[in-house]
Amino acid sequence: MLSLELTVRNHREADGSIRYCYVTATGEQSPTLRMRPGDLLELKLRNALVDLGEPATAGAAASGAAPRTHVHKAARPAAEQDPCTSGSMSLTSTNLHFHGLTVPPICHQDEVLKTSIAAGAPPFEYRFRIPAHESPGLYWYHPHIHGFTTAQVLGGASGALIIEGIERANPALAGMTQRVLVIRDQDLMHPDAPPSKSEPVVPRMLIDRDGDSANNGTGYGKPAKDLSINYIPVPYPDYPPAALEMRPGERQLWRVVNACGITYLNLAVLFQHSPQKLGIVAIDGVPLNANGNEDNAVEWRDHAGLPPGARVEFIVTAPPQGLAALLVTRTVDTGQGGENDPNRALAAIVTSPDARPAASTLPSEHEPLPPPALPWLGNVAPVRVRRLYFSEKLSNPADPNSATDYYLTVDGETPKPFDPAASEPNIVVRQGDVEDWIIENRSTELHAFHIHQLHFLLVGWSGVPVDEPFLRDTVNVPYFNGRALEYPSVRLRMDFRDPDTVGTFVYHCHLLEHEDGGMMGTIRVLPAT
Repeated sequence: MLSLELTVRNHREADGSIRYCYVTATGEQSPTLRMRPGDLLELKLRNALVDLGEPATAGAAASGAAPRTHVHKAARPAAEQDPCTSGSMSLTSTNLHFHGLTVPPICHQDEVLKTSIAAGAPPFEYRFRIPAHESPGLYWYHPHIHGFTTAQVLGGASGALIIEGIERANPALAGMTQRVLVIRDQDLMHPDAPPSKSEPVVPRMLIDRDGDSANNGTGYGKPAKDLSINYIPVPYPDYPPAALEMRPGERQLWRVVNACGITYLNLAVLFQHSPQKLGIVAIDGVPLNANGNEDNAVEWRDHAGLPPGARVEFIVTAPPQGLAALLVTRTVDTGQGGENDPNRALAAIVTSPDARPAASTLPSEHEPLPPPALPWLGNVAPVRVRRLYFSEKLSNPADPNSATDYYLTVDGETPKPFDPAASEPNIVVRQGDVEDWIIENRSTELHAFHIHQLHFLLVGWSGVPVDEPFLRDTVNVPYFNGRALEYPSVRLRMDFRDPDTVGTFVYHCHLLEHEDGGMMGTIRVLPAT
């Protein structure tokens, strides 16, 4: 059992930005939660947020967009309302989402549509048991207050969550040192700084309608957001890297969370500018050999792409002593309408025989995981196929600088922003079903599809079959370039076989500006009978 109390706090920095953090009773910030399948979690969340006004960001000023706010009408003060039914979303309300876990979408477990904890309310208890069949791997937790998720997550409110036992799925990892890296984004610390002299000259920097630096297609220039790694900022324009100590030639398991609000990552390890092979062993908390084929246990690549919300776990080998090495994120083409995610350093890998050991080591002794109770998802035929699509439009078509409305629509229906007060879901399925969802992107920017409570299998990419051996809970949907004869799409095999998926929950774009702006829908999973 894991029992703890977290307090979520905020404060305004000297530059006007507002920072958020989870703090334990002993002062630890945003701790990594570690549990095993079958463990009980008792987490009391205390809301100590105060109204500091809107963050002083370029994005809020430029877009003119007001947060989509749903305020519960009640006679009682917010702090006295029932957090399970309040639905009051505001700058100072909060809740928790346990991203990737197959936990029932009910209050005190993983429900985000109505659960809202007001500032000053008594501590709210999250209490649930990790499913016995939950995949060992990396997950994370963060607030999910509609209309205000961006501010809290960009402010730093997030933490890693590990379901122990990955060495049981992949014995090659037994006894290996592990390192958890949480990569977050935040508003630029030096927004008016000129580009670094080490970068090539890039076209004039444009600002998109969200107030962020627009994609310029070069791989350089001002980013939309700064990045930090384990709360150590790596700011534009010079990107002074954090430091990771390793012993020369040492092999470690790096467990990386993209906890960014809008930034895509494309991770690589460079030895003197040369990309090194990364041994990827898990994606989104699920080992690559979850399909039962041990040949899939490790996939060696020289980079790993991560949309916001996704996770990757990989084996990395330290360089020889004295050889310069960096963990970097390469540029990501987010489309004509997307933000700028350029090449930049994240951390210098510093080798020394006397390097301090990383925080923990995986057990050397272990028992293999039991075989899965259900057939591999890729071998199950879907009972139906659904089509959905991402789209955007200006809130005022006559004003090119007006805010953007974001939609995630079931094909055949009229696009409309997500309404948290709606009583009927967008999609209804029955527990036990397996469906294929074809999700198109009819916009000119990259989107990241995420669904709560379950994992899915990517089986198609713009009409081309894909044979991936692993599951995901977050996936990129490529952008429309304005010239193709068909909209780009992904085909996902959605798994509603687990009884813990019964209930009503959400699917959305995990670029949080888009989610807050309405790019979200609800699904209701009915009991099997």
